[in-house]
Amino acid sequence: MIDKPDHVSEGQMELWSRDFNSWDLCDQCCNNLFRKTRFARTKIMEWSARPEEFVKRAAFTLIACLAVYDKTAVDEDFEALLPLIRKAASDERNYVAKAVNWALRQIGKRNARLNELAVTAARELSRMESKSARWIAADALRELTSKAVQQRLAARK
Repeated sequence: MIDKPDHVSEGQMELWSRDFNSWDLCDQCCNNLFRKTRFARTKIMEWSARPEEFVKRAAFTLIACLAVYDKTAVDEDFEALLPLIRKAASDERNYVAKAVNWALRQIGKRNARLNELAVTAARELSRMESKSARWIAADALRELTSKAVQQRLAARK
């Protein structure tokens, strides 16, 4: 997890991601290094379709981390990631589902517009047959529509 983001290559990210075998290793590597690289968004797109549990988790962990820390990103950057969340929401693996949920919640806490889009996405997930999608939806809606989150978003306007 220790490297200089400007020195990290796509190949290195691929190599390291193959060694992810726990949620904490995945999350720490993504939060402390991978999100700072110029390949973070490319890897989100690639890894969100991968079958390996912790590689797929890494895609959604990166989304969550970028939603929190990338202050230069525009709404459209995150709006474009909502279809990935919808697609992955039916993955019944616990570590993937939790990261998908985390990504959706963090997008929805950036601002009022993204909150509205995330709430809409969560409501769509709630109608899916997948148990995982329904859990993601219920948990995200509970937080994103909460009084505390809505007050924080209103104060930012």
